[in-house]
Amino acid sequence: MAVPIAVLDCDLLLYGRGHRTLDRFKLEDVTDEYLLSTYGFPRQFIYYLVDLLGASLSRPTQRSRAISPETQILAALGFYTSGSFQTRMGDAIGISQASMSRCVANVTEALVERASQFIHFPEDEAAVQSLKDDFYGLAGMPGVLGVVDCTHVAIKAPNAEDLSYVNRKGLHSLNCLMVCDARGVLLSAETHWPGSLPDCTVLQQAALMNQFETELHKDGWLLGDSSFFLRTWLMTPLHIPETPAEYRYNMAHSATHNVIERTFRTIRSRFRCLDGSKGTLQYSPEKSSHIILACCVLHNISLEHGLDVWSSPATGHMEQPEEEYEQMESMDSEACRVRQELLLTHFS
Repeated sequence: MAVPIAVLDCDLLLYGRGHRTLDRFKLEDVTDEYLLSTYGFPRQFIYYLVDLLGASLSRPTQRSRAISPETQILAALGFYTSGSFQTRMGDAIGISQASMSRCVANVTEALVERASQFIHFPEDEAAVQSLKDDFYGLAGMPGVLGVVDCTHVAIKAPNAEDLSYVNRKGLHSLNCLMVCDARGVLLSAETHWPGSLPDCTVLQQAALMNQFETELHKDGWLLGDSSFFLRTWLMTPLHIPETPAEYRYNMAHSATHNVIERTFRTIRSRFRCLDGSKGTLQYSPEKSSHIILACCVLHNISLEHGLDVWSSPATGHMEQPEEEYEQMESMDSEACRVRQELLLTHFS
């Protein structure tokens, strides 16, 4: 009888405990300070997520259907903001670490399903003009539709043979291509690229490039640093500025492009599972990519709810690997002409 009893005990640990203690934790029974310190977000924000994701988290086909959407969301937020499946987190809401893991997976997929709802470029003319005006107000750079850059997030090694995720620092990572507006709201996020790919290659293969190449954004451009190639829709800094106009252009470009770096720091500071301080994401590249994208969705939702204070730099280990920039701007003569016209019109 020892074996059946052991099986039953294991089953009780993974499933039964949750059934018995789901009602032990109630949002209304704890303070706002507790919610912020433990889960990283205030009460009303959590209630909003329950309304947004509740139907997806209550699907009858899910094994964790007995766990309420509220509890699943708290478990996921606890992981995203702390980067840990610590026992105390599960104990606080009455579920095991195994249930915590399933909750994170469920909430992550529910957020990823809604990524296009919260991460996208504006479409109507008034919103596009407002986007440009906000950027122009930063440093006088006209026509900017977004600032683009890549950032690396550490993941565990997929397997011994797969070197495609090893970046220039010899660490396994995903190289994430993102675009944000002047407030740090993400307009595009592609989180699945292997860490071995340089930024310029990521952009060449990305949906973002296809979007700007095919939709013909003739009335504006993105700003990217020198790790990208100059294009008609992507303005990069001059490699060796010589004239006063070129120096002014580079200064305005740098001050405006800095928004994406601040955005990366904010995301890492808020979602500590991404900053490396708790180690690498212990998932496959695909699941890690989904967790990063889920955090990006939450980042935009938080800004939408007024939680837009710029955070201090995160203390994680994962820094952007240095790129060896190769200036090949002359390959696109039309792009050079567009940038030269910008210099003459706005910076001379």
